[in-house]
Amino acid sequence: MKPQSRYASLSGYLDLSRSAGIDPARLMRANGLDPASMSLQDRWLPSAAVIRLLEESAAESGRQDFGLRLGELRRFSNLGPLSLVIREEPDVRSALQVLIRYEHVYNEALRLHLSEANGSAVIRVRLEPGEHMETRQSVELAVNVLHRLLRGFLAPHWQPLAVCFTHGPPDDPSTHQRIFGPAVTFDHAFTGITFEAADLNAPNRMSDPQLLSYALQFLDGLEPAKDTTVLERVRELIELLLPTGRCSMEQVARSLGVDRRTVHRQLALHGQTFTSVLNDTRAELAVRLLESRRYSQTEVAELLSFSAPSNFSRWFRTRFGCAPSHWPTH
Repeated sequence: MKPQSRYASLSGYLDLSRSAGIDPARLMRANGLDPASMSLQDRWLPSAAVIRLLEESAAESGRQDFGLRLGELRRFSNLGPLSLVIREEPDVRSALQVLIRYEHVYNEALRLHLSEANGSAVIRVRLEPGEHMETRQSVELAVNVLHRLLRGFLAPHWQPLAVCFTHGPPDDPSTHQRIFGPAVTFDHAFTGITFEAADLNAPNRMSDPQLLSYALQFLDGLEPAKDTTVLERVRELIELLLPTGRCSMEQVARSLGVDRRTVHRQLALHGQTFTSVLNDTRAELAVRLLESRRYSQTEVAELLSFSAPSNFSRWFRTRFGCAPSHWPTH
């Protein structure tokens, strides 16, 4: 399967896009993403879609620093439950080790590697989205987030020895220089941050030792993310794709990085077909949307990707034995 990312990876995207003069909802839908899901930070979506979205946003806005500026809007809490664990690690080294070990719980495409030599430490950053594509904006976003984390661990005005990118410089490097200082370089052999190795042993300024034992309880709940089944991924993708009108077995298979036969075979292992998963997911969403009373039946039909409200009504009656208008609301 192709790697996935949490919707939290787009935190701040809507506001930044609007300030840059572009329509975020249109660009998201063009990449198969649902703007309404931005509030669901822990929902997963294809990493390649996020990467492509940021590249198109930078191009359309004419802002080569789009990814960097998005990084400035990120908060530590965007890491989800992992942020609590990292915050309570006693020193910078252990905090970074947890961040690297559990990178898959917030972005399956991200690869971080920490090394030490000759008094220096290097965190290398790369993205593996599962397909060949331009990743400049997402890489700069990741490096900026990492740089901000290090400042949180060490000191607000901490400076690295170097911040390096394998890609070339932008036309205007002022944002890079403002964020990273004079140590930023381009066309380098690797992308990452170099700093004094002694910083690894510095106390984590965020840490509260009394909360550490409590925070560690989250780790048992984080590890299973690597074992997410194809059935769970298919359900998530169906829920993601339905409002875009692009929910098909072909699109789901493409997002997973496999072919239709693989999806069919994996679902059969769970006694399911694509149609059965689609109908079950639609049913859960239909009940949730109707009970919320925020949407009309026509809007619910559109969100569930029915071609007409009458088709939705027939499907709903067959599924639940009553018309949508007769479903109880809270």
